[in-house]
Amino acid sequence: MQPEVIALGLGIGMLVGMTGMGGASLMTPLLILVVGTSPVTAIGTDIFYGAITKTVGGWQHLKKYTVHLGLVFWLAVGSVPAALAGVKVIELIESRYGEDTVNQVALGMVGAALLVVGVATLIRSLFLRDVIPDRHAMHLYRKDKVIAVVTGAITGFIIGLTSAGSGTLIAIVLIAVFRLTPQRVVGTDIVHAAVLLWAAGIANWIGSNIDFALAGNILIGSIPGVIIGAHYSTRVPQNALRNALGVVLIGSAITLLIKQQPPASVLIPSFAVAGVAIAGLLVFQAMLHRRHVAEAQPG
Repeated sequence: MQPEVIALGLGIGMLVGMTGMGGASLMTPLLILVVGTSPVTAIGTDIFYGAITKTVGGWQHLKKYTVHLGLVFWLAVGSVPAALAGVKVIELIESRYGEDTVNQVALGMVGAALLVVGVATLIRSLFLRDVIPDRHAMHLYRKDKVIAVVTGAITGFIIGLTSAGSGTLIAIVLIAVFRLTPQRVVGTDIVHAAVLLWAAGIANWIGSNIDFALAGNILIGSIPGVIIGAHYSTRVPQNALRNALGVVLIGSAITLLIKQQPPASVLIPSFAVAGVAIAGLLVFQAMLHRRHVAEAQPG
């Protein structure tokens, strides 16, 4: 048994249970930096442990009726095949260019994903608090289903490649587009993530990218952690946690890239993609703000 890994699992499991986010985004860099796991194995192990952890957390939220099952289904229609495609891309890179190259590419992608998720977390916490009407239930029209499938496909592919981002990126859409209440955002997000991560986890299992002993140590801590976190999810100040998490994610990305030092041929494209994604998030936030201001004006 590895006490430090168990402690990491406990802390991150509590964060997942309380906020629906932060698990994979934090665990992958910690496995690389603290435990010394190779990037590809860290991604696969993280996805597998996350599938089990979020299944436990999702069951807790299902019992509390904080899950929109229709949205879970349509998100999964897009995310599951996209996640399998992401895992396949990693396998193709490894078969063509070798293990060292795929580890460097995966490292760059993880760093870029962490930057995007960190910025997205801060956007969610700082700017999207006032665009959440109290809508516990909603009917899904064709437009809503299309948005859900596209959102699932984009985030699913990112998960397959890096294991980071499902909780934060999908939560932004659940808040800003579908306008669910905070409790339903967390519950729907966690249950969808469980479905998505099981698909990606099985694909990584087939690809021999999972360290099961390491995953077992994480689960010893994370399963009780996510149960505790789900229990207190309605009592803890969410925005304070998200602000801190956003800063930690950005710091993790910078630390990971400085310490591991991937080559410029990997680093430059990764940062270019991250920059485009962050710019897109900022434009999205600005559009939401304008719409919110227009809706708030009388007449």
